[in-house]
Amino acid sequence: MRVLVTNDDGIFSPGIKALARAMRGFGEVVVVAPDIEQSAVGHGITLRRPLRFKHTASAGLDPIPAYRVDGTPADCVVLGVHLQGPFDLVVSGINLGVNLGLDITSSGTVAGAMEGVSLGLPAVAVSLDTVRMEELDFTHAARAAQRVVAWVVEHGLPGKVLLNVNVPARPPRGIRVVGLVERYFEDQVIERTDPSGVPYYWIAGEPARRAEPGTDLWAIEEGYVAVTPINLDFADPALMPALRAELEGPL
Repeated sequence: MRVLVTNDDGIFSPGIKALARAMRGFGEVVVVAPDIEQSAVGHGITLRRPLRFKHTASAGLDPIPAYRVDGTPADCVVLGVHLQGPFDLVVSGINLGVNLGLDITSSGTVAGAMEGVSLGLPAVAVSLDTVRMEELDFTHAARAAQRVVAWVVEHGLPGKVLLNVNVPARPPRGIRVVGLVERYFEDQVIERTDPSGVPYYWIAGEPARRAEPGTDLWAIEEGYVAVTPINLDFADPALMPALRAELEGPL
């Protein structure tokens, strides 16, 4: 088996080192990751400029081959598959911070897994709650990644489906398979003024902390690893009959 490992925190993040080493038990591992942090870039693909793909001996991953790309996590998966493939699996992470609820739509970590799915590969995204950690410790996140990936290797995944894995900061009580919390962050727009008197803005946010039972946020707050299957078929079959009845036909 060949495993492509990527992330959005960048090639030098300690999280990707922990994940790449954890994946070695499944076969040959190749790391392709952004050269700088690309958090919250979503599923962006670079189309208007060339991309650089460079072997990176200084990433501290030897003997695992590592390559850096001056682009997004999705760019990394595209280039990795085309230049270093074929691969059997894409694993993205270990992200510094959880990716919960609808925030997965802006997550570069989840986008790396999404791009793997779009290329026909099973994919897993792994994130670690680092907010309450005094020192970064990827031991439990790496073990959770191994457990989930072992299941995927044995059972496979349906087409268009990835697994989103979030790991609590403290030693986990176990694993829970859960849905997405409705909203994780409450957006804030902070206005400030530059030295010329012109206003500028920061988009920020605070965790909403509405932990409905059975959601990924609830699992994390209860000390469990949260595993959520994400289906990339965004079409809503429930609404289609009504739309067909009212809209189909000549304009």
